[in-house]
Amino acid sequence: MRNILFIAWQDIRNWLRDGSTLMWLFLMPPIFFYFIGTVTGGFSSATSGAQATPLTVVADAPGFLREQVDLRLVANDFAPAWVESVGSENEADAPARTLTFDANASAQLLADEAVEVSFDTRANSLTREFEEIRIQRALYTVLADIIVAEATIGSLSSEALASVNNAPRVWQLDVAPAGERQTIPSGFQQAVPGILVMFTLLILLTSSGTLLVQERTQGLLRRLASAPISRAEVIAGKWQGRIVLAAIQIAVALVFGTFLFQMEWGPDLAMVIVVLLAWGGFCASAGLWLGTVAGTEAQAGGIGVLTANLLAALGGCWWPIEVAPAWMQFIQKLIPTGWTMDALHKLISFQAGAASVIPNVLLLLAATAVFGVLAARRFRYE
Repeated sequence: MRNILFIAWQDIRNWLRDGSTLMWLFLMPPIFFYFIGTVTGGFSSATSGAQATPLTVVADAPGFLREQVDLRLVANDFAPAWVESVGSENEADAPARTLTFDANASAQLLADEAVEVSFDTRANSLTREFEEIRIQRALYTVLADIIVAEATIGSLSSEALASVNNAPRVWQLDVAPAGERQTIPSGFQQAVPGILVMFTLLILLTSSGTLLVQERTQGLLRRLASAPISRAEVIAGKWQGRIVLAAIQIAVALVFGTFLFQMEWGPDLAMVIVVLLAWGGFCASAGLWLGTVAGTEAQAGGIGVLTANLLAALGGCWWPIEVAPAWMQFIQKLIPTGWTMDALHKLISFQAGAASVIPNVLLLLAATAVFGVLAARRFRYE
């Protein structure tokens, strides 16, 4: 045991002396938390309805349609502000979102003329698409209201549309959260766990893989072979050093996520930590295995970066897997990043209870053992 601890400690010292490892360990996680959380935060906040999206509606003499359009926009989480026109201000001073109607829209409808509507936004692509969907839903609902009013009352007016709004609904849609949590997670609630999982894998594949290749090519492992240390002790020490590195990465991400980004880990924090430690164990075994199969440091680094990013994307680390295509959701069930994100999603987002993630933990432990055995079989001193 003493030899195992000695080898693990020496590896940890080497990593903590390396500037690139320290950068990816302490500096990059909060940067990525902020970037990914901010990019996806607009989409998440829009779906939660926690804060209505400001919208400038440009309409000259809209007539009785204004009240109905306003009602449907508010129902789709917009906060409309009506103006007759937008001046020729600088682009920086222009409204972020504008919905523009033809002049005298109500009069055009009464004259059986088409009313053109245009929507402009400066939001990013993901948020823009979702805003367009909500705008279309609001306008098509107004169109349906107009059709019903004409069919049942015979003439369009504010009173006719009010009558449609007050009519009893035959069908009711009951919407409820899928789990115990009552608020939909915002951008950081998805980004912090996802980036934590990705960076743990990235660090363990690249830094630990390249270190083992470096020790082998420089002859450092041959020196261990000549020392009174068994092969099993060397492998166990190498694995233990890597699990400590994973634990450091997880602890750093937990602290940054909790105190800088107000991450809510749910009522089962202890089980969240168990899941992350099981994930760290897998990353330690995978990193050790990569170090045994890679021929050069460049190979270990390149394969590590490519593999970590690919598994992160397919496993739901970058975005909620529910918004991905069906084939990607299927792949998530087959890979370790998917098992980990699914477990964290159950505990944090749906608050399904600690027992719900036991299968995920068992899968991670099994994968840890498999890659650990593969690494032990492939381990060589030179």
